[in-house]
Amino acid sequence: MSTTPAYLTAPVDPASAAALASRGLRLDLVDTADPVAFTAWLRADHRGFHAAEAGDEIIAASLAGYAYRRTTGVWDESARDTASPVATVNSWPAHMTVPGERQVEAWAISSVTVAPTHRRKGIARALLEAELRTAAGLGMPLATLTVSESTIYGRFGFAPAAFANELTIDTHRASWTGPSSKGRVHFVGMPEFRAELPILHERVRATGVGQLDAWGLRWDDLTGIVTDDKDRAKNLRAIRYDDAEGSLRGLALYRVSGGEPDFAAHTLTLEYLASETDDAYAALWRYLLEVDLVSTIKAYDRPVDEPVVWQVADMRAVKQAPYDHLWTRILDVPAALTARGYAAQLSTVIDVTDDLGFTPGRFAVTIVDGSATVERTDAAATLALSINELSALYLGGVSASALVAAGRIDEREHGAAAALDLAFRSARAPWLSFWF
Repeated sequence: MSTTPAYLTAPVDPASAAALASRGLRLDLVDTADPVAFTAWLRADHRGFHAAEAGDEIIAASLAGYAYRRTTGVWDESARDTASPVATVNSWPAHMTVPGERQVEAWAISSVTVAPTHRRKGIARALLEAELRTAAGLGMPLATLTVSESTIYGRFGFAPAAFANELTIDTHRASWTGPSSKGRVHFVGMPEFRAELPILHERVRATGVGQLDAWGLRWDDLTGIVTDDKDRAKNLRAIRYDDAEGSLRGLALYRVSGGEPDFAAHTLTLEYLASETDDAYAALWRYLLEVDLVSTIKAYDRPVDEPVVWQVADMRAVKQAPYDHLWTRILDVPAALTARGYAAQLSTVIDVTDDLGFTPGRFAVTIVDGSATVERTDAAATLALSINELSALYLGGVSASALVAAGRIDEREHGAAAALDLAFRSARAPWLSFWF
């Protein structure tokens, strides 16, 4: 007998519901089994992100593909269209890879929109605070999201913990100087590529700090199987890399455009690249850099420590534009810190402030053999910081020493930030390969 998960049936947050009710607004859950109500929510979500009106194919796929999420809306009964929400959000428990090749359950938040007709009414604050209180009530150690507006979420305790990179590569200058691979690159059809995507992603995610488990509709959209953009879909090309034994170790998806008026000056847009081994990574990037009649490669949402920069003759041929991507918000300091692994021993006391009151306090953090114990204490703190800074440090991609220099952390004992950096660091920069 199947049981509905608790996160789907938990009631709406009473504090946010009351705050919105005082403004004549209703906070409520959407029954995702009701196609009419869910379609109205989906169309409001698309409108909130200035997306084109979704066609029947997208709506049908979304009704099935997003039904597992907790879906929340805000309604204004005085509006002309009372069936459509004026604000949206959805959320679900995701599995995030953290240092030490460990997994932590994180409350993933997505589709945060407020209609432009209802700005400045406290709706976004009510929605975000409701999500955090719901997550805390469910025992989630942290929440996470990718953001379209980076100025909104700091007030709720979020901070960027993993960054991404936009690459623009001049292929005429970026001749390959990296290693030669022992396996082979093959073209594959889209059905085969789609079938292999989730399998490879889970293998790569197991060791990739900052990666989350994905969902089926994410892969369907990426591969153009479910899309309103038929032109993009028909131009996609899929490749796979098999090692010397014939086993799949990497996948890439790209499209080529332009070429007018110079047919030798096409632009190759890399839509996706995942590799399980360094060998696969090198083979896929070499293939892309050496595609004929291409002068420029554009790649988005790539890691900030991309090795390909070091595999070409002229690294200035690779223009990089990093940006904040994955934001985290710790809701339970002891639970979050004990869930991840560490790179060095540490004994420190952190004094954490939390304006929303979820997890403030002074904590003794002791790290031995890669694992932490965290206890409340009255001992003097060596570092004082807000929950924002601790959330930024969580995945090991942000430097405590840099935050001290920026005035964001108060170092009360000399060397405390450097010691924390040694323990918290991630060998590779944390990276999430998609938006949600």
